[in-house]
Order: sequence, then structure tokens, then C-alpha cells
Amino acid sequence: MRIAEIVEATKTNNNGNMLKIGVLGAGHLGKIHLNCIKQIEQYDLVGFFDAAEETAKQVEAEMGVKSFGSIDALIDAVDVVDIVTPTIRHFECASKALAKRKHVFIEKPIVATPDEANALKKLADEAGVKVQVGHVERFNPAFVAAEPFIGEPLFIEAHRLALFNPRGTDVPVVLDLMVHDLDILLTIVKSPVAHISASGVSIVSPTPDITNVRIEFENGAVANLTSSRLSMKNMRKTRIFQKDAYITVDFLDKKAEIFRIHDEIDDSNPLSMNLTLADGEEKQITFEIPEIHPINAIKTELESFYSAIVHNTTPTVSIDDGINVLRLAYRILDAIEESSAKVKK
Repeated sequence: MRIAEIVEATKTNNNGNMLKIGVLGAGHLGKIHLNCIKQIEQYDLVGFFDAAEETAKQVEAEMGVKSFGSIDALIDAVDVVDIVTPTIRHFECASKALAKRKHVFIEKPIVATPDEANALKKLADEAGVKVQVGHVERFNPAFVAAEPFIGEPLFIEAHRLALFNPRGTDVPVVLDLMVHDLDILLTIVKSPVAHISASGVSIVSPTPDITNVRIEFENGAVANLTSSRLSMKNMRKTRIFQKDAYITVDFLDKKAEIFRIHDEIDDSNPLSMNLTLADGEEKQITFEIPEIHPINAIKTELESFYSAIVHNTTPTVSIDDGINVLRLAYRILDAIEESSAKVKK
């Protein structure tokens, strides 16, 4: 099922049962989650927990949501746990929730290391509950609009650049920013990764702040991804080339453009251009801007998780999806380390 169908299903597919939900972490993103949950009638927002006492008091007063005194107390009071803590706390929080058989929504990246991911997968299987990972760009309205046009990509180029923000510098830029594009990449390219070459440099933090990677797939597709958290402007653009089309997705400005190649000439289309190739063959290129339906991506992904729970379906971004992204991210980090070692020699 494509994301557009899932988004539409979240508007109607619920059985009227409310689920009690609590949020772990009330920082910048945690407060966004709290606000979104308050707008979802199928959830009963029981409260939140934040380890910073002052933050907890402030959020409780500002948002009128109960602050719990411990992680365990919150988990005991809910059906669903929404984990929006720093990545290094993801495994601790998720494992506690899964031990008590609570459904878990967990922000990206799923956990800090592949070993933690393997352990979490085992706990989730034993608990028999739903786990969804917060790779929110799947729900970006620009990607939702463009996805139906994506067939078999041959070359993908993605740039994700951000102004410096100390939040997130506890992990490499690959885990902070590039994971968004890795998830989109693994969603649209249905083939195992064959080879990775990467480079990265550390400027203001102990780990790479700027990274470029080339990923080659077994089916011949190639992706070139660049991420930086030290840029002069924000950019989140992906270009997708396939045999019959060129597709651009602007995740930041929520825009998409579709250029398609046709063997037959239709002169009635005002948004077209005819080409004559060297052998005399004629092609036509048409231009299309798909309709963008404004949605709150975080609210929609949380709604889709509700739907997965009550209808017993696989979450849109499953635990396996999150683990596959993390494993690829660590393969990239290994490639960066190998590249750096060669330079030092």
C-alpha cells in the first residue's frame, strides 16, 4: 500500500476504541508530539515523563498534561508509549515498554547501535506488540504526492543540509540527518546494497558533521547522498531518475515535479517539449506538478500507528524498516572510517 492510501485510511479507519498513550521525552520534538496527540481523538493522552525536572514542570504547566515521576509509572498507565528521548535512551525506554507488552512508537534512529536493534527486535517479537519508527519523511506531503510516479529508480541524488543546531550533535550527521534519506532510499529501491563508498569530516563535533556517500545496489541503481549540519541554508531535496521519468521532491518546501518521457507525440499538451534524437527518433517530455495535500506529517504517522494497532496490520514504518536503515547507516560510518584511515596514511 502506498503512503497516499495509508494517509487516506487514517482519516476513516478506526473502530472507535481509544488507546491510552504517554510520551517519554518533552524536549523540542517531544512537545510537538504532545501537541499532535492532543489533536487525535482516538488517543487518550495520559501524560509524559521527562528526566529534567524543570522541563517537566514547565511543560506540564504550559500544556496542561500530567507529568509522571518515572518512566515505569508512565508505562504502567498507558497502552502505547511514544518515545521521543535522545537516541542513547531509546533502547532503555523501549525495552521497558516492551517488557510490559506496550505498543511502541519510537523516534528515528530506532536505537543507537545495531546490537541494540537486534536485542530490541527480539523483545518486540516476544512481546507480540506493534512497533513503529518515526521516519517522518515517508509522510511528507511532497513524497506522498510523488510516490505514485516512482517506478524503478536508476539514479538518486539527495541533499539534506541544515543550519547548525547543537541538538543532535551527540551522534554523527549520518544518524542525525541522513537517516531520513536512507529510509526513503530503501523504500523506493527494492534491491540489496552491493557497495558503499563514503567520506565525512568532523568540524565542530567529535563525529562527522558533513558526509557524502555513494551507494550501489545489486540491481544497478546508484544513489549519491550528501548531508551537512553546518550549511548556510536549509535544503532537503531529492532527485530521482528512472527510465521513463525524472522526479524531484522538495521535502522542505513541500513541492514535487514530474518530468516524463513518452514515445508518442501529443501536440495537444501545452506542458510538453519534443526531442529529436541523433538517430532521428522522436520523444516527448511532459511536465507535471502533482497536487499536494497539506498534512501534518507527525500527526499523520501517529494516526497511522493507531490504525495499525486496532486493525492488527504492519505499521507503515516497521521495526524492520528502522533496523535496516540503522544497519545501512553503520555501514556508511564504517566506510567513512576506512576512507579516513586511508587519508591519514
